[in-house]
Amino acid sequence: MAMRILRLTFALMAISAVAGAWGVAKSNGSARDGAGVSGVAVVTGLGNGAIEKDASRVVVWLVPLDAVQPVRVATQRPHYRLVQHNKRFEPGLLVVPVGSVVDFPNADPWFHNVFSLYRGKRFDLGLYQAGAQRSVSFDRIGPSYLFCNIHPEMTGVVLAIDSELFAITDKGGHYSIAGVTPGKYVLHVWYENATPDSLQALQRQVTIENGNQILPPILVKAIKPTPAEHKNKYGQDYDPATVKTDY
Repeated sequence: MAMRILRLTFALMAISAVAGAWGVAKSNGSARDGAGVSGVAVVTGLGNGAIEKDASRVVVWLVPLDAVQPVRVATQRPHYRLVQHNKRFEPGLLVVPVGSVVDFPNADPWFHNVFSLYRGKRFDLGLYQAGAQRSVSFDRIGPSYLFCNIHPEMTGVVLAIDSELFAITDKGGHYSIAGVTPGKYVLHVWYENATPDSLQALQRQVTIENGNQILPPILVKAIKPTPAEHKNKYGQDYDPATVKTDY
């Protein structure tokens, strides 16, 4: 029990130190950055309380409750791009407002396929050649996990959310959301290696006033990532004879 209390104490001290340093840095640049909110997310290992060195890919967004926040209709939104390049999805994590269209250009000199059949938006773009592009409208809130039916090492996520006010943390856990008008919001958090229940518990109501504002630190409890193994779009194992190719 004593050791658990000691670990928690050190974790809280580290969070305070990181948040304090980030707050000073943002305060120095607030006059140039314009109205917005910023903060830091700290990722800890579930069970041991150890702070992870890499706190990137935590998504933070605000959903207005009573603020007058202009929201563009789907026809006014720009298309987002998620490129297939070097047998990778770039970026590996893309956040879009629900209803947005994402273009999937093939920038490799070989065929690719993009499919998502497990959660979120379910689709299969089929095979298409180098230089071609296909698109998907993400009209369902939540994460859509992306795969290629030819290259099992290709994985990615498109997270569709009910807001245009969002940010993705950097390696140090820092995030900044610009253009937030004064009012009340619900803060949401998503992290691929966290349980839905723990993310639900992080939701909170925040009040944003005029000017820049630093939000309290967010403590994200991560679970141990599972091996990146998955079935192909037919629900079968990838055929070793077909995946060991030069393309």
